[in-house]
Amino acid sequence: MIVADKKPVEEIIDYVKDHDKILVLGCNECVTVCEAGGKKEVGILASTLRMYFANQGREVVVDERTLERQCDHEYLEEIRDISDQYEAIVSIACGVGIQFTAEKYHSTPVYPGVNTCFLGVTEQRGLWTERCQACGSCILAHTGGICPVSRCAKRILNGPCGGSAKGSCEINKELDCAWQLIIDRLKSINRLDLYEKMFPIKDWSSDRAGGPRQVVREDVQI
Repeated sequence: MIVADKKPVEEIIDYVKDHDKILVLGCNECVTVCEAGGKKEVGILASTLRMYFANQGREVVVDERTLERQCDHEYLEEIRDISDQYEAIVSIACGVGIQFTAEKYHSTPVYPGVNTCFLGVTEQRGLWTERCQACGSCILAHTGGICPVSRCAKRILNGPCGGSAKGSCEINKELDCAWQLIIDRLKSINRLDLYEKMFPIKDWSSDRAGGPRQVVREDVQI
């Protein structure tokens, strides 16, 4: 999932302090799971903004709405009839949802209420860790399902490096060496032969290095 973290409320207040009618817009998908932008967080942020403006002696309308997704035309259309009523929208979806909302309602300022961090997993309540950088050329079949692009601090494709020691990363001793994890995993599935194969230099054109990307599926296009 896409993992995001709440922005400091002071930063959000600075965005909206000059507006008199604001919509706080949440998303029921990834940011709900990581407790950064779902219905609960919409309510908390909206209440905080109302309290701030009340303390300033200003009558500012702060409304709440949570969509199923903000990265989908169908769901963004649900606010079509009300979007013009607001001077600003604070989106607490991921960066994708924030941008798509801004594209859809380009005459209304759309401000981010979260910082989008990475593609990751929920390890336990309140702990999310990175697993994927969406590089566009997946090599997990060769590395036992453990990604060196996202989990090795140096993004080494043929590791481990000379600085790792006792299974720990050279950059941060608190982190497991990704390549030690890969080796252990390959041993456990009896595929250590995969470790002996050298990866060629990676073609980063499928990564962000090649510019904004798209996926086209003609079989599902209308």
